[in-house]
Amino acid sequence: MTTEKYPRGWNEPRVRRVLEYYETQTDEEAAAEIEAGSKSTTMEVPAALVPAVRALIAKRKKARTRATKTHNKLRILAARGRKQTKSRRPTARRGKIRG
Repeated sequence: MTTEKYPRGWNEPRVRRVLEYYETQTDEEAAAEIEAGSKSTTMEVPAALVPAVRALIAKRKKARTRATKTHNKLRILAARGRKQTKSRRPTARRGKIRG
């Protein structure tokens, strides 16, 4: 008789539940699970690290928002520049002084 070795936190009943779940899953359910998995990730984090992880996520979101705003502003300015005609003279040449 052999004894099964499971990873920490796993036992035979848990393995059987997981097997039953995937064996009874329809193709549509499996596809939906795969789609959902590519959009988000879930992981366990020690409670002591949760504040640091939240701070990192907030910092990244803030940086992405700032980058997106800058990118969109540059796109708008570039589009405006393309609409101007080349025959326009610079402001200084028309007698106006920049200051």
